Amino acid sequence: MPGGAIGVGWRPEICGMIADLEGIAFCEVIAESLSAPAGRWRRRTGIAVPDELSALIDRGVSAVPHGISLSLGGAEAVDEQRVEHLAACARALGSPVVSEHIAFVRAGGVEAGHLLPVPRTREALDALVRNISRTQRALDVPLAVENIAALFEWPDAEFTEAEFLRELVERTGVHLLLDIANVYANARNSSRDPLTELLRLPTERLAYCHIAGGREVAGRYHDTHVHPVPAEVLALVAEFAPSRPVPLMLERDGNYPPAPELLAELNAIAAAAGRPAVTSRPEPPRT
Repeated sequence: MPGGAIGVGWRPEICGMIADLEGIAFCEVIAESLSAPAGRWRRRTGIAVPDELSALIDRGVSAVPHGISLSLGGAEAVDEQRVEHLAACARALGSPVVSEHIAFVRAGGVEAGHLLPVPRTREALDALVRNISRTQRALDVPLAVENIAALFEWPDAEFTEAEFLRELVERTGVHLLLDIANVYANARNSSRDPLTELLRLPTERLAYCHIAGGREVAGRYHDTHVHPVPAEVLALVAEFAPSRPVPLMLERDGNYPPAPELLAELNAIAAAAGRPAVTSRPEPPRT
């Protein structure tokens, strides 16, 4: 993906709107949504890929599988079948990179149904390193891991978030998927300065960045992915992105806006980062 790229999370509900965008260089697809073929989906190397997504790839738009169920931060070893599915998605999409979360989602056979924060301890870091290394060995392309939003922190932390991420990157060589909105959410909920926290992170291994919306509920800021990107997050993008030509991606996972609003949100990100605007593709001439 080119360094100055603008991207969007590909979702079936808005695939028509995304198809009409000009200037989108990449998209991100939930890996777990690519499974058994059905309806208009067709197989690519054993993975069912929607025709609309295949058409986007054929236009030269890179597609990145984004996993949500590996549980890289769990005490147990990552499930080999889940890892292989992520690898197969990358092969099917011709992806330059795959991504997952610095989180755990299961323990002792119990599924949390949510991304849970990893304790910032030496023991938890060792487990995370082992699972990331196992996953990297099964992939044909680089792995990027994402910092998550968390409404709580485990006690007895041995690292700051920046220290934890830096050691993780140094020990595994993994890339970082930096979610700027998550940095904002965590800093705000812990009464820290978001820009200070953002600039402390190890940015030399950045693969790309997420930007998403949220809202405050009962005094806590929630990273919802169903609300517009707030001005405060765009201000962080404006401080961070212009001097770093890293790809930036808008995440939306529900409450999808009309096409003009989606385009405006993408262009607010592009403007904050000093990138060219995204436009609507011209309608083909009528015959």
